[in-house]
Amino acid sequence: MDPVVIFLLGVVIFFVALLYSAVGHGGASSYLAAMALFGLAPEAMKPAALTLNILAASISTVRYLRARRFCRALFWPLALVSVPFAFMGGFFTLPAIYYKPLIGAVLIYAAAHLLMNARRAEYPVRVPMKPLLILCGAGLGFFSGLMGIGGGIFLSPLLIALRWAPVQQVSGIAAAFILVNSSAGLMGFAASGGGHFPDGLAWWALAAMSGSYVGSGYGSQRLAGPMIKRLLAVVLVLAGLKMFVTL
Repeated sequence: MDPVVIFLLGVVIFFVALLYSAVGHGGASSYLAAMALFGLAPEAMKPAALTLNILAASISTVRYLRARRFCRALFWPLALVSVPFAFMGGFFTLPAIYYKPLIGAVLIYAAAHLLMNARRAEYPVRVPMKPLLILCGAGLGFFSGLMGIGGGIFLSPLLIALRWAPVQQVSGIAAAFILVNSSAGLMGFAASGGGHFPDGLAWWALAAMSGSYVGSGYGSQRLAGPMIKRLLAVVLVLAGLKMFVTL
């Protein structure tokens, strides 16, 4: 692979990780889009994006935990259900033309909803019903493994829309959720026997970890509720538009 392409893609990955980690996300959807634009082989994109997600989310999870922006009581039921489904999802690959337009529209709608309610940072938190919590964990887990992402891009707006967690805890929950589901998805993908890791992954890993360190440090210490909503809306719009651009 051309060293210039490897370097330029690494720069893009750094800034993607910086932006996404500020709201507790790994950035896999944008990693995939960038890799497609730089001409990576499709069979190398999914394992690379999951690997970068794991590394970025590992750093973000630690930093949000230290800042006490996390809720164990909500995270563990979601994680325990989602992990096996993420592993199963890693076995499958669907043609992008079937699901990307729908997902793009959902993400952009979620972003608009967040922007309209950005000023209302605080709201009464609701205790989720166990069956609904389990259903959400299973669905998000399977879909994250299927798409090669961590699922945080869907979990964060869902937690806010359903008022299951305070805005300040959403990023920490999403980061940990992305970590466990990306790990399960990568193991499922490896078990399927397909794909390979691309050249340049070591450099991209360093870029993703560096970006995540900077972004999660800022997000865990300085972002207030309204700003988290606005920044999350920007991330959702970018991810949604990429679903259409990379069809």
